Amino acid sequence: MQSNTPPQSSTPVAEQQDERIQRVPFWKKALSRPELGALAGTVLVLAFFIVSSSGTGMFTPAGIVNFLEVSAQLGIIATAAALLMIGGEFDLSIGSMIGLAGILIAIPAVEYGWPLWAAMLLAFSCAALVGWINGNLVNRTGLPSFIVTLGFLFILRGMAIGISRLLTGRTQIGGIHDHMAGDWFAALFSGEVATGLFAWMAGQGWIATNFAGNPVVTGIPVSIVWWLGLTAVATWVLLCTPYGNWIFASGGDANAARNSGVPVHRVKISLFMFTALSATVFACLQVMDTGSADTIRGLLKELEAIIAVVIGGALLTGGYGSAIGAALGALIFGLVQMGIFYTGVNTDWFQVFLGAMLLIAVLFNNFMRKKAMEAK
Repeated sequence: MQSNTPPQSSTPVAEQQDERIQRVPFWKKALSRPELGALAGTVLVLAFFIVSSSGTGMFTPAGIVNFLEVSAQLGIIATAAALLMIGGEFDLSIGSMIGLAGILIAIPAVEYGWPLWAAMLLAFSCAALVGWINGNLVNRTGLPSFIVTLGFLFILRGMAIGISRLLTGRTQIGGIHDHMAGDWFAALFSGEVATGLFAWMAGQGWIATNFAGNPVVTGIPVSIVWWLGLTAVATWVLLCTPYGNWIFASGGDANAARNSGVPVHRVKISLFMFTALSATVFACLQVMDTGSADTIRGLLKELEAIIAVVIGGALLTGGYGSAIGAALGALIFGLVQMGIFYTGVNTDWFQVFLGAMLLIAVLFNNFMRKKAMEAK
């Protein structure tokens, strides 16, 4: 007599489950994150300086603001550099753009009486044009972005020096603070936020005060707000928008992305424009803070940004990285730079330490990626 019961499979149900809907363990997800190495490095550097700088004031409210402000200045350009590197390109003209943007702000305002908002809009417009030219040259000529932007590194620095000497006879222009009063656009790049909160905290005895009864730390520098804001927006773009997918696809395999309908050329042009605009944000913050512009500003900042992005887990070949990792890389940079000062180590050795950090970060990131691939 034939049974109507279906034959039982010898394979367990769990093994028959489609691998696409299987639950991925947390540790596997963590291994696949590009910022894992930077997070581990941040914890290690923090622990080192907590021990070595004990009693120096590095981790007082004032000390924390100091190294966060240094990190923020680098983090602003590192965020844009991270997106561009994920998209498979480099921009070595960032530092020179900082110097040129500062001159484009200072000369019209100080020498010709422009309102600061108009001078800053001029700088942002020129930065967008430079980014557009960089992106188009890379797309149309097929030259490596390393070569194209290296050329613009010299072109922009030379323009900053040439324009400044031609119009003013000098390479430093001061007097910006005299034009800041009442300028609504300048207020976005100067001063501090949450001053009322810090005054209240001082009143509660949570923050130290000076002889006049004012808090030692009066607020959060606006550069830190810009850094955190740009990092948050860039992270949202990368993880939650189609444009973020296009960036990863363009850096991973541009031909495959193009065949899938991704506008690779437009994506890369927009990323070059973003790096130039972020350099101008950096210049605005610096000019408003110091009250002056100098043609040498931004020197080697492009290399520092690349170091921060690589420490943050991005690959030099593109298609992999994160804005959070770049922020952690910038934080490590700020911790080390200010930590050396607080611990009394000879600052002549700072660049040696920075280069060593870069090599260690690259080796560690490669190791973690291999482990991530093995875990899949």
